[in-house]
Amino acid sequence: MLMYPKIDPIALQIGPLAVHWYGLTYLAAFALFYWLATRRLKHEPFASVQGRGAWSRRDVEDALFLGVVGVIAGGRLGYCLFYKPAYYATHPLEIFFIWQGGMSFHGGMLGVIASQWWFARTRGKPFWQVMDFVAPCVPLGLAAGRVGNFINGELWGRFADPSLPWGMVFPHSGSMAPRHPSQVYQFLLEGVLLFVLLWLYARKPRREAQVSAMFLVGYGVFRFIAEFFREPDAYLMWLKDQTGLSMGQWLCVPMIAFGIALWLWAQRRPRAGVAA
Repeated sequence: MLMYPKIDPIALQIGPLAVHWYGLTYLAAFALFYWLATRRLKHEPFASVQGRGAWSRRDVEDALFLGVVGVIAGGRLGYCLFYKPAYYATHPLEIFFIWQGGMSFHGGMLGVIASQWWFARTRGKPFWQVMDFVAPCVPLGLAAGRVGNFINGELWGRFADPSLPWGMVFPHSGSMAPRHPSQVYQFLLEGVLLFVLLWLYARKPRREAQVSAMFLVGYGVFRFIAEFFREPDAYLMWLKDQTGLSMGQWLCVPMIAFGIALWLWAQRRPRAGVAA
């Protein structure tokens, strides 16, 4: 049984300016995306695209900038709509108080999809080609975010068997009983493992949209599994008690279903040629 190592959430304090570890993990996520995306430029079919739709480092920078906007706006709005709609309906101004915390992956994903649709439209690129380019570069950024969750001591897991060697006590959870370190599980499943599988999958010729589809299915399945070990937020415990599934799992169900349908739809389409 392990004890949660109390970590100061502030990495650097300069007068009134405080730099939080959680913010640094977001910066790490964006840096990882940029590094991986520049490597993707050398992969097919992107390396061979010519003409107006050709890929460049500038495209990576623009896609990243729009993606950051999508993550923040979508993640915040998704949290407010999916998790606390009644509260934010009566406190609408607090939607903008992002420093108080509260971000949703599923909302952030929708925000990224919207931002990349705009990117594809303004750059003259096929939407699914853009999403296939972006998808394998995302999981390591998600892993960085889970590191931030662990440092903050948030999103801890459900109670674990006391004999579990890596069971961890989170004193700020209100209990000294060991719990699953679900942040670590999500780091490994939705981050590292999903990245390895998706990166290898994307290196072979695929039909347009199939890489994106595999991201949806892979993340949805891994998140669904991890949610069995993650403690639901107190205000959502009623959903778990009544349905047996957490909000995170319910949000993953349409994600997985759409991913499967998208993969089958793409499978029936001819392989995309190189744009001239």
